[in-house]
Amino acid sequence: MKVVFFGTPEFAVPTLEKLVESRHEVTLVVSRPDRPVGRHQVLTPPPVVEVARSRQIECLQPKSLKSTEIDANLKDSGADAVVVVAYGKMIPGRLLEIPRHGFVNLHPSLLPRHRGPSPIQWALVCGDRATGVTTMQIDEGMDTGPLLLQNRVPIEPGETAEMLAPRLAEIGAVLVVRTLDELEEDSLTPRPQPTDGANTTPMLRRNFAKVDWSMPARQLINRLRGFTPWPGLYTTFRGGRLKIFGLEEVKPPARGKEKPGTVVAADPDGVVVRCGKGTAIKITEVQREGKRRMPVDAFLIGERVSRGEAFG
Repeated sequence: MKVVFFGTPEFAVPTLEKLVESRHEVTLVVSRPDRPVGRHQVLTPPPVVEVARSRQIECLQPKSLKSTEIDANLKDSGADAVVVVAYGKMIPGRLLEIPRHGFVNLHPSLLPRHRGPSPIQWALVCGDRATGVTTMQIDEGMDTGPLLLQNRVPIEPGETAEMLAPRLAEIGAVLVVRTLDELEEDSLTPRPQPTDGANTTPMLRRNFAKVDWSMPARQLINRLRGFTPWPGLYTTFRGGRLKIFGLEEVKPPARGKEKPGTVVAADPDGVVVRCGKGTAIKITEVQREGKRRMPVDAFLIGERVSRGEAFG
């Protein structure tokens, strides 16, 4: 079948590449406009556009989908289906009826769990042991459309969002091609999403990175995993910001009267901090503002942390 592809970041690239290699024909790619990138703010095309151009596929990068010009482009493309992977904007309802098989979205969770913009990160923050990828038909809601296919994926111990995302992208790419194959063969029937277990993730924000030491140790570790690489995790110490890159849950020392955030031990193996619900956590890798990232033993050489000091 003829396919139009909507996508923007690196996560969408494996699906575009798999579609190009499949029996289906990608007739048009729609992506977001070029953006300034890096210290020198060089105007740079999205990863999907770079791949599409290398494959000599026509690209559109509209600032908005409000213009009816995109309607004409879709009709002229002759698309039987539109595949959407991390495009970055809601699809207007008027477009959904143009292709025969509708808009097929790849979503990196097991819907209806973790709808919304940050499903990979929040699966980790919530401590899920498994996640997955889902293909669904887009409707006018937020990831509420009928389900097509799903693939369950175990989350590896210690896996971060930075590690999990490319793994799901590759698995999802295969699932998208299989979905189009079955739609073309008329062997796939969309089914309504169940309401049980439905939740919607929030957009990631910078203020999520601030450590709340009243949380249990395991919850802080899950937040570090989910917020790597962005927005990360940080605390304050001696009036400055300290980024945290390594955490381990440890057996808490005998409980005293110290408040969460208080240092209960400091040695070359790590700085142990009291957390919520009587738990404790070891900080193993940090970075002071303006300095390099370092293991905590190197940090302790320059800053002699004492028991009883507090992180903010």
